[in-house]
Amino acid sequence: MIRAATLALALALPAAAQACGPDSPCDIEDGVYRIALPDAPDGPVPAVIFLHGFGGSGEGTMRQRGTIAAFTSRGYAFIAPDGQPREGRGGLRWNFRDDGRAQTRDEDDFLMAVADDAAARHGVDRDRIVLAGFSNGAFQVTYLACRHPEAFAAYAPVSGGFWRPHPEGCAGPVRLLQTHGWSDSTVPLEGRPLRDGAFVQGDIFEGLGLWRRANGCAWDDPDGYRETGQFQRRFWECDEGSALDMALFPGGHGVPSGWADMAADWFEALP
Repeated sequence: MIRAATLALALALPAAAQACGPDSPCDIEDGVYRIALPDAPDGPVPAVIFLHGFGGSGEGTMRQRGTIAAFTSRGYAFIAPDGQPREGRGGLRWNFRDDGRAQTRDEDDFLMAVADDAAARHGVDRDRIVLAGFSNGAFQVTYLACRHPEAFAAYAPVSGGFWRPHPEGCAGPVRLLQTHGWSDSTVPLEGRPLRDGAFVQGDIFEGLGLWRRANGCAWDDPDGYRETGQFQRRFWECDEGSALDMALFPGGHGVPSGWADMAADWFEALP
């Protein structure tokens, strides 16, 4: 059910403020996002909020026409927010954890505000939003899911996870699809140090252990295996309402072909 607050916001917005989409940004208090809607939606629609990588932007994300079409053709809205400016450099980034660097906003609050605004302006179903992202965007997805597992219906990080030191634990069970390239050397499965060890990427498999504990899994070994095209998958069935699935693909650092349909199939199969 769309929140009453988002309905009230929709009534309060002037027509000019609602006139935004894939080519013109939607302004909210702490930033902007772009949105592509499915043709002729019948009632509130599910959505994917997709977070760009390091140095990217929401505008750049909207050029991923194949990924966008894969979602909108299935009745999803596709939403691409902007991260924060990089200090002294072009492009944008997500400040996914408190690492001592300057930040102008709380990223978690901003993304939840994006979801609320999209529900108010564009008829997105607030209870059926997947928060996904690539690389630096995937780091943000992972940390938000750990801190606020109830904020979105599901999470789908691609080519990114936690950083070291890993969190001691997460706030509660999640529904999460972790996708990663077997030969990723930018964000290796085992992680790697950056800036002479000042920052260290985490281990994707250790992160899965955190999710298993959050989801109340009795054992570490998967409950099953499956193949979806190029994706080698394993999944865990744990506490009621939770879901955990890992998909490995044979490529490197990128959003692989077929990911959008796999992610939508996974989300639609959840209880």
